[in-house]
Amino acid sequence: MKYILTIIAALGLAIVADAQEKVLSLRECLETGLQQNYDILIERNAQRISDNNATAANAGMLPTLGLSAGYMGSADRTETTPVEGDKIVDAAAFDQTVDVGLSLNWTLFDGMRLRANYNKLRELQQKGELQTRLTIEDFVADLTAEYYNLIQQTLRLKNFHYAMALSRERLRITEARYQIGDFSRLDLLQARVDFNADSSQYMSQQELVTASRIRINELMANKAINEKCVAQDTIIKVNDGLQWDVLSAQMAESNVSLLIADRNTAISQLDLKAVKARNYPYLKLAAGYGYTLNRYGSGTTKTRGTLGPNVGLNLGFTIFDGNRRREQRNAKIEVENAQYTREQIELSLSADLANFWQAYLNNLEVIKLERQNLVAAKQNYEIAMERYLLGDLPGIDMREAQKSLLDAEERILTAEYNTKLCEISLMQISGNILSYLKE
Repeated sequence: MKYILTIIAALGLAIVADAQEKVLSLRECLETGLQQNYDILIERNAQRISDNNATAANAGMLPTLGLSAGYMGSADRTETTPVEGDKIVDAAAFDQTVDVGLSLNWTLFDGMRLRANYNKLRELQQKGELQTRLTIEDFVADLTAEYYNLIQQTLRLKNFHYAMALSRERLRITEARYQIGDFSRLDLLQARVDFNADSSQYMSQQELVTASRIRINELMANKAINEKCVAQDTIIKVNDGLQWDVLSAQMAESNVSLLIADRNTAISQLDLKAVKARNYPYLKLAAGYGYTLNRYGSGTTKTRGTLGPNVGLNLGFTIFDGNRRREQRNAKIEVENAQYTREQIELSLSADLANFWQAYLNNLEVIKLERQNLVAAKQNYEIAMERYLLGDLPGIDMREAQKSLLDAEERILTAEYNTKLCEISLMQISGNILSYLKE
């Protein structure tokens, strides 16, 4: 009896602790996670890098402008031997040169390679945005599933608490009947064993609830990883209004994996254009403006200065480099592979959509069936309890009626959660997973 009182006291403390827990809605969890989740923060920084890279300068389309200055001095011994006359030796000649200038270099045309590179950077920028969206969608799907898992585990904990309450009532009745001699000691021991088993199951279930809470805190990047929180929702709300035609059309239009595959195909095509650009001539502009001062240590000229602009054009064509045809063939293969990959992803998504849709429909039917079973199980338990109180039903049969009721509650809970998981997967594949942010 002391052991039973200890269990009841522990359950009372657990209920008091539950009253102090933080209540969170699904929307609050998602909004917090979108601001703090490390995977999202890292992917957003990667997107910022791709945004910074998508410039004409990074593609090489803009000219380069440089400023340079220099000084050079030389002390030479000069010997001059004329055709007629004596040799002239100048051993103290110190020549100096000072120069400063601006230089500009600009590739005006290179077969549209620079334009292809710039467009590739823009495609990579869009791909970066899609990668961020993919990370966000994966996060929303994971957290939404875990949120409803917490609801499932919490409801299961309540069911186990209810089972323990039923076992405790049965034990009380058995003890009272044992005292007056209506039940045997075997009945009493069996009732106590069943109560202890239900109590142990309840305590073990508390670990699963705690694990789910910790996982939610981890997904939200809550540094107080052990913070107590409970789901605002008390039931698993299943959306039974999904339509196959709508989901299929939305998948083809909005699925982020397909959109990323489209970007990869476009990038491969731009790589091919960049390689083909080597088949055309190039035109480069070189210009400058500078000042040069020369000081001479010998001769008839003491100083000489020049100031002014210079400009030049360089037109060229690479006739042969040994790699052009190979690189073009490989680039064409990469384009083909990108198209194959896109088709493969679409086929895989269609298969996943069909599988989850069938599971979704089946689980909806299971829910209807199990709700009917739950009603029958409750009635069966009530009848069994009445007979048990009258002494017309053995304890083992009473336990079986109790187990049937709990199993019915467990099956409907599992069916609702499985349906919710199918719903989440269908929403993610169709590109609608972010709609959970509105709940």
